[in-house]
Amino acid sequence: MLSPVVVRPVASYEDTAALDTAVETVFAALPAERQPGPASRVLLKPNLLARHTPDKAVTTHPALLRAVVGALRRRGATDILLADSPGGLYNPARMRALYEGTGMAALAKELDIALYSDCKSVTVPGPQGGLVRQFELIEPVAQRDYIIDLPKLKTHVMTGASLSVKNLFGCIPGLKKAEWHTRFPDKERFGEMLADLYRTVKPALTILDGVVAMEGDGPSGGSPRPLGLVLGGADPFLVDLAACRVMGIEPARVPYLAAGIRQGLCPESFPMEALDGEAALLAPVPFRLPASYGAGDTDFARHVRGPLAWVLPRLERWAAPHPVVDRTKCIGCGRCAEICPRHTIELKGVARIRPENCIRCFCCHEMCPVQAIQVKRLPLFRHL
Repeated sequence: MLSPVVVRPVASYEDTAALDTAVETVFAALPAERQPGPASRVLLKPNLLARHTPDKAVTTHPALLRAVVGALRRRGATDILLADSPGGLYNPARMRALYEGTGMAALAKELDIALYSDCKSVTVPGPQGGLVRQFELIEPVAQRDYIIDLPKLKTHVMTGASLSVKNLFGCIPGLKKAEWHTRFPDKERFGEMLADLYRTVKPALTILDGVVAMEGDGPSGGSPRPLGLVLGGADPFLVDLAACRVMGIEPARVPYLAAGIRQGLCPESFPMEALDGEAALLAPVPFRLPASYGAGDTDFARHVRGPLAWVLPRLERWAAPHPVVDRTKCIGCGRCAEICPRHTIELKGVARIRPENCIRCFCCHEMCPVQAIQVKRLPLFRHL
């Protein structure tokens, strides 16, 4: 039996009644054995990619967290911890600054919940029969017995979409993320790694913040897109399939969803019989996708035939989407060089990318605080 996916309209974060009702409906849809209770040790895992204020639509909005904490306390849960690990250095000072900048510090004070900033990690085994034998995760993921995944609905220049399953990548501490990009530079295997991560973390519940989403070159360089939706359920793959339907994204072109489809973790498209809500809420809307999504992957072989086939390896390298530094915007902070898995970025007043070693993970684009790193694609290939 398919786990239900609750989809409810919420016009704005200021509409606290609608937000509370949507979140409560997601909790109520869980079977009794999956409900949190007084003995639950809860971990809230939002998307806190970087120190952006909530209005930028980069991070999970504090208003959603407030509604989730309310639903937990109505069920008697009091031991509630909020934790995340963005890219870059992972230390207490940076985490405190992150919580402050994203509005989580003020929320924690208001609601009397704890923020994790010890920045310790533990090694846990990967799923049986999976690609990954073990993961190093932030400590609370291994210690807490009820994990709630609280992603932001966004586009993503590498994976097409950054949703529920992708949000679990924040369970890997800081710069360790770069190691996974180095180990699995191709999208297919990176997606398999994320599917294994889901099977390791096993969140009890997912609630996706789509009240104001991000479109364009997300997860940090896009634009806010009012969508007016909250989606949630016990199965993050089904939640993500529903979100892809709204965004107009093919699930098979999202690496971790493609991996889930291959592994039998989810169907090829969202099954409407799983929907708890009005079907009209999942109607595709005009949504600006990343520049890197134009040709899906960099597999031009299906577009080019005959005498030109021999040039494909060079053509792919030359024409594929790649990061470019806008030197007029770069402030020389070094965040891009810090996160780069292959150490292809050097600072000479401003950042410079050595393209010969770039694996096009777009971590630099993701972490740039001033959007000085753009995704460039040759016009000829934008609509393939």
